[in-house]
Amino acid sequence: MNDVAAGAPIESQLEAYRSELTGYCYRMLGSPFEAEDAVQDTLVRAWRGFDRFEGRSALRSWLYRIATNVCLNLLAGAQRRVRPMDLGPAGSGRATDPGEPRPDQIWVGPVPDGRVLPEAADPANVVTERESIRLAFVAALQHLPPRQRAVLILREVLAWSAQEVADLLDTSVPSVNSALQRARATIAAADTTAEVHRPLDDGQKALLTRYVKAFEDYDLEALTTLLHEDATLSMPPLPLWLRGHDDITAWMAGTGSGCRGSRLVPVAANGMPAFGQYRPGLSGSGHDPWALIVLEISAGRIAAVNNFLDTTRLFPLFNLPARLE
Repeated sequence: MNDVAAGAPIESQLEAYRSELTGYCYRMLGSPFEAEDAVQDTLVRAWRGFDRFEGRSALRSWLYRIATNVCLNLLAGAQRRVRPMDLGPAGSGRATDPGEPRPDQIWVGPVPDGRVLPEAADPANVVTERESIRLAFVAALQHLPPRQRAVLILREVLAWSAQEVADLLDTSVPSVNSALQRARATIAAADTTAEVHRPLDDGQKALLTRYVKAFEDYDLEALTTLLHEDATLSMPPLPLWLRGHDDITAWMAGTGSGCRGSRLVPVAANGMPAFGQYRPGLSGSGHDPWALIVLEISAGRIAAVNNFLDTTRLFPLFNLPARLE
């Protein structure tokens, strides 16, 4: 018996797949907002066409076919989403002009773990699922042509068979295998080495505790000891990015010194530790939203600090308070 015949209302059957479909669409599109729109479109199409479905295949496979077509349509002619590091060389930590903000549609954006990682996921798959939503991995996926992207995600992340992927994409098994081989070569050339966040890892807990204290105290010397020598700092939608703890601390001591006195609220993004950053309020009281910080950790130190400045949209997405009193 297939999963359509479960007897539950249609809406409940479809809604059960929202989280994993959002994860799939996020990997495909690189934007949490586009992913949620794509999933909503997918579920509406499925609801309208449910009487024609008739259980000819597994409900999950049918939904992924619809979601894939929605994503491929969105990606047709769309600009590839990037990170600041894709746009040019690193800047100087003593720069006073970070550049003009670029449009939202060019950036790979962060996503809350809770929106894309199913709560009832098989423990054996949890690490794979977390690794496959890391910022660096999602950014690397954007380098792939859309159909290659779908093949890699379905085969490597979701563990579909080559025949299942061929059926979904209306192509042949040899074509799927060829696309997968090319996609693997592209991903292998990208830097995707950041470790996923393991909440029960004592080493990561200690590192994050030290990071929060150093940042909130604005102790740049202590902060430097937590960074890899070639760590990066980025601030989408600003194009400027920095490499090396000397440039990062120079920036924080100069142009970025308005962050002194900030408070951090922990969240989880892209399988990695993250924080909502609130700077001292301009009114002289409380703290106002400034950035969503997503940290990439490697070998016990911080390899990248990603500051996303679009707090108007991101803080509600992460259920962060509008202000700290």
